[in-house]
Amino acid sequence: MIQLVIFDLDGTLLNTLDDLAYAANAALASCGFASRSLQEVQAFIGNGVEKLLFRTLPDGQKTPENLARMKRAFLDYYFAHLWEHTHPYDGITEVLTALQTRGIQLAVASNKYFPATEKLLTHFFAHIPFVAVLGQQEGVALKPDPAMVHTVLLQAHVKPENALYVGDSDVDMQTARNAGVHACGALWGFRPREVLQQYHPEYLIETPRELLSVIP
Repeated sequence: MIQLVIFDLDGTLLNTLDDLAYAANAALASCGFASRSLQEVQAFIGNGVEKLLFRTLPDGQKTPENLARMKRAFLDYYFAHLWEHTHPYDGITEVLTALQTRGIQLAVASNKYFPATEKLLTHFFAHIPFVAVLGQQEGVALKPDPAMVHTVLLQAHVKPENALYVGDSDVDMQTARNAGVHACGALWGFRPREVLQQYHPEYLIETPRELLSVIP
């Protein structure tokens, strides 16, 4: 019986792609590099800000110095434009409310920088009492390491077999497997069906509302 649903953030709860792409390209421009397409940035998302920026940098320019410059510029821009183009996916807010009404605990485990994760959730889902919210910060291993999910399970007092992880990426599917929780692939996000299918999640859903059918 599912007692806890843990969500990824980017590509699962919120469509953050445009704001991430604008921030990445602002950082590239500040360093004198050419911009990336929306599709390129979409493919780079999922493993935290350092990996995103490393992948964004041109070949031959992926140095620690350039990465540090990019990170400063990216964070300055992104925190000034957090929800300029970002929005919840259609049906997400209603699904969260419905799950909460059923007595199911809700949590977020994201590779997004924790301050941004916290601000976005407060802005868009202030009415949802998440039992735990985790993001990228010092001392916290990034997904697909299961540490974040294990921390959420401890805070929620729920066993792995009673938890479901919902995410849109291969990283999320690996995280669920590594943590020993049930996996649900969100096909409305940043990765295509064939990427998620490689990890054999128990559920693949086309829309957020289908989650209500997955959970009795």
